[in-house]
Amino acid sequence: MKARRSEKTEIKTAKKQSWVNLIVKNRYLLLLLLPGLIYYIIFCYVPMYGALIAFKDYTPEYGKGFIQNIMESPWVGLEHFRRFFGSYNFTQLLRNTLLLSLYSLVFGFPLPIIFALILNEIRGKHFKKFVQTASYLPHFISTVAVVSMLTLFLSPRSGFINRIITTLFHMEPIYFMAEPGWFRILYVASGIWQSLGWGAIVYIAALSNVDQGMYEAATVDGASRWQKILYISLPSLKSTIMILLILNIGSMFSVGGEKVILMYQPNTYETADVISSFIYRRGLQYAEFSYTTAVGLFNSFVNIILLVSANWISRKVTDESLF
Repeated sequence: MKARRSEKTEIKTAKKQSWVNLIVKNRYLLLLLLPGLIYYIIFCYVPMYGALIAFKDYTPEYGKGFIQNIMESPWVGLEHFRRFFGSYNFTQLLRNTLLLSLYSLVFGFPLPIIFALILNEIRGKHFKKFVQTASYLPHFISTVAVVSMLTLFLSPRSGFINRIITTLFHMEPIYFMAEPGWFRILYVASGIWQSLGWGAIVYIAALSNVDQGMYEAATVDGASRWQKILYISLPSLKSTIMILLILNIGSMFSVGGEKVILMYQPNTYETADVISSFIYRRGLQYAEFSYTTAVGLFNSFVNIILLVSANWISRKVTDESLF
């Protein structure tokens, strides 16, 4: 018995020493990781305590702390969730959020892949670098600037798009930003323009790791350029595509509220108002903290379900998954 105990003690000691040695060996890398870890703890995990507001009738009172206000607020259970599910605009918010996310996924997800495959086929180094740099630039333009550009270009009075419509086609100017039918098109198209080049970076990096001998062997065997893309390039991107697709599906209900808020107006609420913009309007403008916290919690719950479902389906179909 003593021998067994001593063996167990030695194993535990060896494990502790290995962990200590590992930490000491990678201390500089862990030090670099520390600021990011602190950021997520402070701004992502600590505020999770505030999710209790969704189940209480929270009213902030002057002179009391945030936690004290939460603890003293009356418990209402699922009342705010019932109120949201029974509201007249629940279906509209759900439909707008789903459609905007779906259109962005269907049209915006494949284009960076296609763009990366096209760039991979370009042989001129200088031209390839120029195209890459030009495609990256829109990513660094702020959302406010992008929406301002849309408003300027599509203005019914001075926008050059309407000038073309009225001059060449002799049509009445269109107020694009105030037309509900144009909102989704403008939102998705501007998002694709802004993220196309930046989204292709991951795929370009994956393609750069493909063994060039495979392309040379395919050329010797008489394979066309299209066949090399289909049987070499695309299979090499399979893992990257599936991981990014899972992440995109898992964030479908997290439609960027900032851009929607900047673009929409009361005339376009029927197609533009999404869950994120609804939370901003009712939470900050009308100070309905408990109600909008419940809506945000529902939104996060749906995202988790989508993420887990997409991951499970991907693992079953393609053997690729996040976890």
